[in-house]
Amino acid sequence: MLPWSYDLAGRLHHETIESALLRENPLGDPHVRPLWVYTPPGYAESGADRYPAIYVIQGYSGHVGMWANRSPFRQPFIETADAVFAPGGAPGCIVVYVDAWTAYGGSQFVDSAGTGKYHSYLCDEVVPWVDERFRTVPAPGARAITGKSSGGFGAMITPMLRPDLFGALATHAGDALYEFCYLNEFAKAARALRDYDHDIQKWWADFRGRTAFTEENDMLLLLVLGCSAAFTPGPDGTPQLPFDARSGQLIPELWDRWLEWDPIRMIDRYAGALRSQRAIWIDAGKSDEWFLDLGAEAFRAGLDRIGVPADRIHFELFPGTHGGMDYRYPQAVAWLADRLERE
Repeated sequence: MLPWSYDLAGRLHHETIESALLRENPLGDPHVRPLWVYTPPGYAESGADRYPAIYVIQGYSGHVGMWANRSPFRQPFIETADAVFAPGGAPGCIVVYVDAWTAYGGSQFVDSAGTGKYHSYLCDEVVPWVDERFRTVPAPGARAITGKSSGGFGAMITPMLRPDLFGALATHAGDALYEFCYLNEFAKAARALRDYDHDIQKWWADFRGRTAFTEENDMLLLLVLGCSAAFTPGPDGTPQLPFDARSGQLIPELWDRWLEWDPIRMIDRYAGALRSQRAIWIDAGKSDEWFLDLGAEAFRAGLDRIGVPADRIHFELFPGTHGGMDYRYPQAVAWLADRLERE
């Protein structure tokens, strides 16, 4: 395994997109965003040929630049995805790496008064921008979305909400079955907030005034704060925790708003959209710390219940936890590439 980069078979275009929807967002985050667009080998020489597109969204605390990170003995996804389309591999696709980072570390890819209109940004700005500038096949059957963790959640819900845009998905340990993946985190967060007078805003002020992730519970509290901003913002956009910060006891009217975004509970509401999907990849680690293997099982069972044909679904549980899953990303890309609509 080479410890340094090598020339891609395709080409990665480092673009920027200026978003009208993210301008003056509640957190003051940039409305001009990086957007990486990969074109496969042969794209430049193929003249008028058009290609399916696979959109890649990141996990919580991730941003687009992290897809190029190199770990010991592993290649970054930019390179492993490129290898999928090397000569003799999967049929070529355009791969779009979307940035939806916020000051809280993530947006959950929803429209929210607490963070901004990130769902609309993805669907109504990024997709048309790419279609206008690259030779895509501009049809839902030729467009997939994939992601891990929070990105896996976004990959599940976006085709439900917008089947007119996305006709295939891959979710790697996507957030689902909220009673298992979140409730323990609420209890831990309530304990952690004892050091901040049970006030997450006091923690946030402290976090912003020092080196990030130097306290044990920083990532936990960041996740809880950011998801609260996405799912339960107050009228003025202030994140509202769905639990009592002293006891950890759930606040039913707020917790119910989180549950409305649980992909498992969304299945029946969006059954038609899910049945319209050409391909659905689902995976997780068997020992996932957030029990997202159980969420994956529940999502697969829900798809079976509403009548999604089994031959459109790839479901697999792998050894391991929530980390180190990057080797599965190119597997899903290759599987999707074989199933997307082409001219």
